[in-house]
Amino acid sequence: MSRPLHRGFSGGGRLSENIQEFLEDSQMKFKPEKEDLDKNRLSSDVMSSWNPFQSVVSIISPSKQSVPEKCYIVPDPYSPLSSRKRYKLTLFLLKLSLFVIVILALTGSFWWTISLTTASRTHTFRGYRRLQEQLVSDLWDIGELSLGSSRIKESEFCSLESENYIPCFNITENLELGLTEGQEQDRHCGPTSKQNCLVLAPSGYKIPHRWPTGRDVIWIDNVKINAQEVLSSGSLTKRMMLLDEDQISFSFASSMVDDSIEDYSHQIAEMIGLRNESYLVQAGVRTVLDIGCGFGSLGAHLFQKQLLTMCIANYESSGSQVKITLERGLPAMVASFAAKKLPFPSLSFDMVHSVWDGIAWNHKDGIHLIEVDRVLRPGGYFVWTSPIANTRASVKNKDNLKKWDFVRNFAKNLCWELLSQQDNTVVWKKPSDKDCYTSNQGSGPYVCKAGHDVESPHYHPLEACIGGTRSRRWIPIEKRPKWPSRATLNPKELAVHGVLFDDLTEDDFNWKSAVRNYWSLLSPLIFSDHPKRPGIEDPVPPYNMVRNVLDMNAHFGGFNSALLEAGKSVWVMNVVPTSGPNNLPLILDRGFLGVLHDWCEAFPTYPRTYDLVHAEGLLLLETAKQRRCSIVDVFFEIDRLLRPEGWVILRDMTSLIETARTIAARLKWEARVVEIESNSDEKLLVCQKPFIKRRSYPS
Repeated sequence: MSRPLHRGFSGGGRLSENIQEFLEDSQMKFKPEKEDLDKNRLSSDVMSSWNPFQSVVSIISPSKQSVPEKCYIVPDPYSPLSSRKRYKLTLFLLKLSLFVIVILALTGSFWWTISLTTASRTHTFRGYRRLQEQLVSDLWDIGELSLGSSRIKESEFCSLESENYIPCFNITENLELGLTEGQEQDRHCGPTSKQNCLVLAPSGYKIPHRWPTGRDVIWIDNVKINAQEVLSSGSLTKRMMLLDEDQISFSFASSMVDDSIEDYSHQIAEMIGLRNESYLVQAGVRTVLDIGCGFGSLGAHLFQKQLLTMCIANYESSGSQVKITLERGLPAMVASFAAKKLPFPSLSFDMVHSVWDGIAWNHKDGIHLIEVDRVLRPGGYFVWTSPIANTRASVKNKDNLKKWDFVRNFAKNLCWELLSQQDNTVVWKKPSDKDCYTSNQGSGPYVCKAGHDVESPHYHPLEACIGGTRSRRWIPIEKRPKWPSRATLNPKELAVHGVLFDDLTEDDFNWKSAVRNYWSLLSPLIFSDHPKRPGIEDPVPPYNMVRNVLDMNAHFGGFNSALLEAGKSVWVMNVVPTSGPNNLPLILDRGFLGVLHDWCEAFPTYPRTYDLVHAEGLLLLETAKQRRCSIVDVFFEIDRLLRPEGWVILRDMTSLIETARTIAARLKWEARVVEIESNSDEKLLVCQKPFIKRRSYPS
């Protein structure tokens, strides 16, 4: 039931009526008195008793009967004023007094702030920042209420075509716009790319198996693929997929498979000069970029060897390599470098792997090989498996032999060392010393100029120049700390990124404490009717409750580090927003995975791919600047990325969390705001997405 906002003003018409009656009564009362005073003049003590505030007391009296007898107005004999003029004068004096009080209060506050600054500048800055943040939050809330509330309330379900669709990847529309030569595969985000509706799961969708079972068995209805698409796939792992009625099983060491993933990865290690793939970590390999990854089987196998593999492939409407890889709980994202650079800084990966990828490496003067060189760290390896590399078979195929000659000669111009060649597989090693690039300027690609060698290649076109040579991060992989020591960079390495060792240590310590609290909250108990938080006596959620984690504002990667140290069986996609500082090179140098992204656009992945979405300070970051999207758009995107029964953890300013809670309710999420004991300015919002299926109607 609504309450009156200003109780004191009820009956306001009656008050004005009393004032009018009182004025009329006062004039009649003053008339005889005035005549007496005209005769006798006014004595000096009467004149000195004149007080404007006395008239105010009389005027604001509720009725004329309640006016004391001695409380009357004495007119000024030298300047006779009407009652109305005296009333206006009184109001003016009241306003003037109020103005003086406000000025004095502000002045006192100003001097208090100066004295506080002298005593403790840190607390003053924090207080100013709070005021600034609160102002931004209030303005944002007003904007959302005035412009976005109608959109929030709608929250309708998307059409059937959106079940596996990624906004910004519309190949048909791109072709109609005349984009060719690979540009149709790239991201093109426009105003029509926004999808402000809830994407429903397919009618046959099932909650994925928990890790590690989910790595080997997935549900067919979850990935939109059929047996024919599997058998017609050109990937290395097509014969390793054994289809059941409603599931797909992956086998690593089946005797039915001649070129199993285990044998293949063992072969790669031997070609590098190692005993087996378990020694890749000792050789300085931690992160692998897998181009055209099939269905992620190489990454699944190498994960057991403490190697982290990022799968990238083009967008596919069905039978997607990226979709299946993510469904198995392995890192993957949609990416194409047909026309634009990959969304990673230079010197990001220890190994790049490409197998039967369909990329024309000999086209465009080897520009794709130059891009591989850019993202590869010094001393890193490029592993290429292709029928073109089989020289025995290429003797009978002149076209393949010509392509192989181009790739081999161009790799030599890039200063790569050919380590080994066996059947269809070739392994090159990038030089640890960059002097070769400068001495090879006559025959090979030239080194990028300073303005073109950037750490943030977001939407940058491919360039035919060698990047990364000017970077202070040029450190050969054999000289970097081995995993897991790499996760904690030493002071010298941190100095390259402009970060102090104590700052990173403190950040990691805070995240360890936060992860312990977060994990206790990932329980259905917080959504029960019982008001208490989960306590020590409550069962702790299992370590493998979630697998795919998306950190929308990764900072230094501390959330990722804390999850691994706590023994959680997760991998984290660390996203660095383009609206904030670019810490992605630091995150990648720690041996984690990540990407630069603008959250006003759709993230390059399929719907229902993450078990947990986390964001700390993202709402404040996105609202502090003028953006071309609203917080509502960001929440719809989170819903698209999240699996049914998946979790969302947001940590931000209290006012922004309250706004987010309202939006979460519109998205049909179950939500609970949690207090943070150590910080009264911030709160947690813990949400769970419900499992809503699309109904299947009989034909």
